[in-house]
Amino acid sequence: MNKNILTEKFTTAFQTAPFSKIATTDFLPAFILGIKNAKAEIDAIIDNPEAPTFENTIEALDFSGEQLDRISSIFFNLNSAETNEDIQKIAQEVSPLLSEFGNDITLNQDLFKRVKAVYNSKADLKLTTEQETLLDKKYKSFSRNGANLTEDKKQALREIDKELSKLKLKFGENVLAETNKFEMLITNEADLAGLPEGAKEAAKQLAESKEKEGWLITLDYPSYIPFMTYADNRELRKELALASGSKAFHNDALDNQDNVLQIATLRFKRANLLGYKTHAHFVLEERMAKTPEKVESFLNELLEKAKPAAQEEFTNLENFAKEQDGIDTLQKWDSGYYAEKLKQKLFNLDDEQLKPYFKLENVIEGAFTIANKLFGLQFEEIHTIDKYHEDVLTYKVNDENGELVSIFYADFFPRKGKRNGAWMTSYKSQSIKNGVNDRPHVSIVCNFTKPTNTKPSLLTFNEVTTLFHEFGHALHGMLANTTYPSLSGTSVFWDFVELPSQVLENWCFEKEALELFAKHYETGEVIPMELVEKIKESATFHEGMQTMRQISFGLLDMSWHAQDPSAITNVKAHEKEAFGDTQLFPDVAENCMSTAFSHIFQGGYSSGYYSYKWAEVLDADAFEYFKEEGIFNKTVATKFKENVLSKGGTENPMTLYKRFRGQEPKPEALLKRAGLIK
Repeated sequence: MNKNILTEKFTTAFQTAPFSKIATTDFLPAFILGIKNAKAEIDAIIDNPEAPTFENTIEALDFSGEQLDRISSIFFNLNSAETNEDIQKIAQEVSPLLSEFGNDITLNQDLFKRVKAVYNSKADLKLTTEQETLLDKKYKSFSRNGANLTEDKKQALREIDKELSKLKLKFGENVLAETNKFEMLITNEADLAGLPEGAKEAAKQLAESKEKEGWLITLDYPSYIPFMTYADNRELRKELALASGSKAFHNDALDNQDNVLQIATLRFKRANLLGYKTHAHFVLEERMAKTPEKVESFLNELLEKAKPAAQEEFTNLENFAKEQDGIDTLQKWDSGYYAEKLKQKLFNLDDEQLKPYFKLENVIEGAFTIANKLFGLQFEEIHTIDKYHEDVLTYKVNDENGELVSIFYADFFPRKGKRNGAWMTSYKSQSIKNGVNDRPHVSIVCNFTKPTNTKPSLLTFNEVTTLFHEFGHALHGMLANTTYPSLSGTSVFWDFVELPSQVLENWCFEKEALELFAKHYETGEVIPMELVEKIKESATFHEGMQTMRQISFGLLDMSWHAQDPSAITNVKAHEKEAFGDTQLFPDVAENCMSTAFSHIFQGGYSSGYYSYKWAEVLDADAFEYFKEEGIFNKTVATKFKENVLSKGGTENPMTLYKRFRGQEPKPEALLKRAGLIK
C-alpha cells in the first residue's frame, strides 16, 4: 500500500503543508483515516477509568482530532482557492462524513456525561479564566448541539446536519460555476470607451489567454469593477450588471432558489429541535449581540441615522446623471459609473490617478512595515516552503527577538479554480502543549488585478483597504498566544472577529502611514499630500448609501433567519420585501441577491452579517484611541496586541475590549467618522 503523505507527520520546514506532494486521490482515504483516529482519541477519553477531570476530559477533547483538523484545513482551503471538479466531488463526499463525525461527538452520551461531570464541579476546580472559557465552550458545544435530546430527535438532527452540509456546498459550487461561465467578449474597441488603459490591457490579455480575438470581460472583480466604474457604454454595463446580479437565478441546473429555501428551512427546524425559537436565536446566543431583537434594533437605529444622508446622496447622484447624460431613471448599473464621475468632480480625485502609487509589492511592504512599527513583527520572504500555486508568496514572521511567530501565505490574483472575494484562513492553528508554543500557519487570499506585459499589479484604493483588512485578520491569527487550539486566533465571537481587520484599514487613510509605502511605481515619488487629503475627504463620499447597503444585507440575513421561513415560497418576492426600507434604486426583476449571497448561505455569516457594522463601531472607537495617542503609539499598540490580538476567544470580547480601551465602545465614533453626525 502506498504511503499517504497527508496521514504522515510532515517533515517539511516548519511542518508546513507539503502541497506539491499531495495527490487529489490522497484526500478521501486521509479523511477516512483521520476520522478513524479522531474517534479512537474520543474513545480513549470515554474509556478512561479515572474520574473525569478538566485535564483528562476537557483538555484532552480540545487537543483531539489534530490530524483530522490539519487534513480538513488543507482540503477546504484548496476547495476555495485552487479547486477543480475532482476536489469538488470529494468535498460532496466528505462533508456529510465530517458532519456525521461532528454529531458522533456532540451526541455521544458517555462523552457528554464526563463533560457534564466536570462542568457541574466547576466551582471547586480553581480554573484559570482561559480554562473556564474552554469548559463553558465545550459544555455548550454539546448542549447547543443536541446532547440533551432524546434518541429520535438526535437522529433527526443528524439528518438535518448531513443535508445542510451538502446544500451549502452545492450553493457555493453553483455560484462559482455561474461566475466562471459568464464571458463578455468585446470586439469593437469603441465599446471600451472610458475604460482605463490598464483595464483594457488586462481584458486583452485575458482574451488572448483563452485564444479569443478582442477584449474579455468577466464577473471576476478585477474585470467587473473597472468596467462598471468606467465604461461609457450603458447597455454593456447593464448586461454585465444583470449577469452579476442574477447569478444562480436562472431556473436552470445552477439555480440556487431551492437551495436557499431548503437551507433556511432546515436551519429553522434545527433551531426548533434544539429548543430555540429561530436559527438567529440559536446563533446569537453566542455573539456579543445576544438576540435578534438587539440586532434588528441596532440595524434600524443605524438606518434611521443613515437614511436621510443616503437619500440626499442618491438625489444628488440622480441630478448629476441627468445633467451629464440626460438619464431619467438612475439604475443599479449607473451607480458606480456616475458615483466615480461625481467623485472626480467634487474631489478632483480619480482611482486611476491613485493606482500608480499602489504597486502591490509596495503595499505588501507597507502592511509589513506598519505591523513592525506597531507590533514588532519582521517579515522575511522565503522560497523553501511548498505552495499550492506558483502565484502564492510565502513568508517567515519573527518577533523582535528573532523568535518564530508564524508562517504566512499570500495569494493575490484571480484564476479559474478560485472563488471571488477576499478572505483570511489558517492551515494550522496556534496552541501550547507540553510547554511548547506551536506557532500558526496563516494565509490571506484576494483577487487583485494581475500584472500585465507593461505594468505591475497596481491596486485601486479599495483593493489597498481590502489587503489591509485581510492582513488585520492575519495578524489576529499570527499573534495568537493561547493554550487551547479552539480558543486561538480568530476563534472569537463572530461579531468581534472583524475588529482587528477593520481597525487596520484606518492606517490606509493616514499621512504618516501612506508615506511609508505609497510611492509612484515608475518615479518612486511619495504620494503627494494633496492626494492624501483628497483620499481622506472622499472617504465619507456616499457613506450614507454605503451604510444603507450594508444594513440592507444585514436585514436580508435576519429576514431569512430570525423568523419561520417555511411559508416563504418565492425567494425574490421575499427579498424584495426585506429590502423595502433600504431601497434606493429601482428593483431589477432579473436580479436576486439571495441566490448568490455566499456569506450567509455558504460561509459562516448566517444571522451574522450585521457584525460588519457592529465591528465598525468597535473599530472606529478603537482607532480614535490610537489617534488620540499617535497612530504608531507603542503603548496603545501593545495594549491592543495583549488584550485583543493575542487573546483569541479566551475571555468575553467586551471584557477584552474594555481592558484595551478602558470603556465600552461608543457608536458616536463611527457616525462621526462616517460624516453622518457632526
